[in-house]
Amino acid sequence: MRIESVLSVFVVVIGIVFVFGVFPVVVCGGDIVHEDELAPKRPGCQNKFVLVKVPTWIDGKEDIEYVGVGARFGPTLESQEKHASQTQLAVADPPDCCSTPKNKLTGEVILVQRGNCSFTTKANIAEEAGASAILIVNNNTGLFKMVCEEEADIDIQIPTVMLPKDAGLSLEGLMQNNSMVSVQLYSPKRPAVDVAEVFLWLMAVGTILCASYWSAWSTKEAMIQQETTLKDVSDELPGIGENESVGFVDISTKSAILFVVVASCFLIMLYKFMSYWFIEVLVVLFCIGGVEGLQTCLVSILSSFRCFQRAAESYIKVPLFGAFSYLAMAVSPFCIAFAVVWAKYRRVSFAWIGQDILGIALILTVLQIVRVPNLKVGTVLLSCAFLYDIFWVFVSKAWFHESVMIVVARGDKSGEDGIPMLLKIPRMFDPWGGYSIIGFGDIILPGLLLAFSLRSPNNICSVEHNGWTRPASSTVHRPIYTRHPIDVRTQKRRAEAPMDKGRT
Repeated sequence: MRIESVLSVFVVVIGIVFVFGVFPVVVCGGDIVHEDELAPKRPGCQNKFVLVKVPTWIDGKEDIEYVGVGARFGPTLESQEKHASQTQLAVADPPDCCSTPKNKLTGEVILVQRGNCSFTTKANIAEEAGASAILIVNNNTGLFKMVCEEEADIDIQIPTVMLPKDAGLSLEGLMQNNSMVSVQLYSPKRPAVDVAEVFLWLMAVGTILCASYWSAWSTKEAMIQQETTLKDVSDELPGIGENESVGFVDISTKSAILFVVVASCFLIMLYKFMSYWFIEVLVVLFCIGGVEGLQTCLVSILSSFRCFQRAAESYIKVPLFGAFSYLAMAVSPFCIAFAVVWAKYRRVSFAWIGQDILGIALILTVLQIVRVPNLKVGTVLLSCAFLYDIFWVFVSKAWFHESVMIVVARGDKSGEDGIPMLLKIPRMFDPWGGYSIIGFGDIILPGLLLAFSLRSPNNICSVEHNGWTRPASSTVHRPIYTRHPIDVRTQKRRAEAPMDKGRT
């Protein structure tokens, strides 16, 4: 391992943590159908628990849209908005609707409070009173699955939907202010494939290809530069070897196994201690890694232009951080400002663009530094990663009653839209909205293997150039050279040849 920049070391650590801490999993906005084999089923009481959209209109003007959950009993809801009727809302009197309402109903949707009697009793009483549907307000901010009692009358012909407590309080407050409130009830189906998933796939594959070919190209360039530089001449040039800030980290078999163990502990920590402040810490780490990654990518792109080559090849030493080119120093303020702006406005609807840019830049940089040295390590790494993924996505449900990986990826316990170490695109044609997301591990792990495959011809072939021969080896990071006899006049001519001392 040879890394001279403190930030480069930090990027490696962040990349490894992010790859295995939030590993390969694709989550698409959450499920709208909740299967529950434990809840009792019988004829007339076997509906699936589905999420229900409840848009509202206040005095004829469209207002907030709430989300509820349908009951196990009653008719199924309309799946298309255009077929769902807009109906006036009425508040039950008494509020629990455990007895016949005092107010006369003529097809309104009745709003009742949970408690004092069963759900089926409330639904039967509301139907007999003339309601077209019943909205039951829960006694907390969550949603509850409404099932049938063993001896209940389940011949119910009106839809039953539960709303969270805050939604019910808001609607009751509007009704008390003599506002006319109307609602719709429908449960749209989620499309099997959204266009966002296609774009996400293209973005992930494009990142893998770019990073892999970049890694192979940079390895080839470094090898050619080392083979064309004579050792006795390079000793006389103070710039050679001091200004290189790019090093390689070779993954060993032991570290591949250790990564999975450490990642499991980190994942459990995220699951148990997920909170607002914990997400803030992850955002800070992500921004630091994103700044370094974005700077590396911009410097590499700009240095390919002739007007920036001189600034890219001239270096300055920064205390604690190592050597930086003038070009890197020039782009750093922009990278820092970009990350800060994203962190501040990351909750706005278009913030996913900045998150994807920082994430892709971080992935590209990690794939330039972290490398698989041979096929054995690659096999061990991917095998451990496969078992890790299967366990925390599927097997963890048996112990924790939910998928630990998916809960962490969505940030369910943090009050945020999700953790930042993900690439995501909003679902364009999904009536439920949400994001299609992919973890960094889904990109970095295949990228490591593809980059190794692209580098392998350089690793196994012998190269002879300018009197130096590099034997075939399993790695190109520390090539071994043997000197061929060269006449004295040739050595003297090479030593006296003018060279750019700022070149590394």
